Amino acid sequence: MEALLIPVLILVLVGVVVVLAARALGRRRPRKPQEEPAQPARSSAELARAAAAKLDQEQHRRLYALIAQGQAMAAIKLYLEATGEGLRASRDAVGALAAHPQPYRPRQAPEQPAHDDDDDTPQSFPYRYRAIASKGDVTREVSSNMLNDEIYGRIRTLARSGDTEAAAAALTRHSDISLKQAQEFIALLED
Repeated sequence: MEALLIPVLILVLVGVVVVLAARALGRRRPRKPQEEPAQPARSSAELARAAAAKLDQEQHRRLYALIAQGQAMAAIKLYLEATGEGLRASRDAVGALAAHPQPYRPRQAPEQPAHDDDDDTPQSFPYRYRAIASKGDVTREVSSNMLNDEIYGRIRTLARSGDTEAAAAALTRHSDISLKQAQEFIALLED
């Protein structure tokens, strides 16, 4: 029986070594990261819209010029620098913009509460408004990003009701013209 004891001890010792070695190797292998819950993938068109919204007008123009010239790497670099996003996100965004061209849309200004009267501090709009008045051979134009249909309608109403001073003052406040130029413009609106 003593003769069998030594081989059994050797077998047990080998088994323990094999189990310990298997555990050590299992710890060294990088474990697969647990998969995150699948997020719905945005379509390429949605990605293009979101990517275009992050660019200002000059960046948008330059990016599409690079895409049109076939300089994808330069376009990706420009997008990466403009937005600060990662390389992969920039590559995906430029690919989406190339596949689904987007027009430049200025960023919308936050909604401001409506006021019933003419404000002393006019708000700026993301577009330029052109108002044109003419009588006979005389034509005047006022172009401003502080005018819109509503404000210009109030100015016309003031002018037609005979309150030319208030109309000229409102036009001066909502544009970059002098009071004299505003009075000349208002004179053409009177009927």
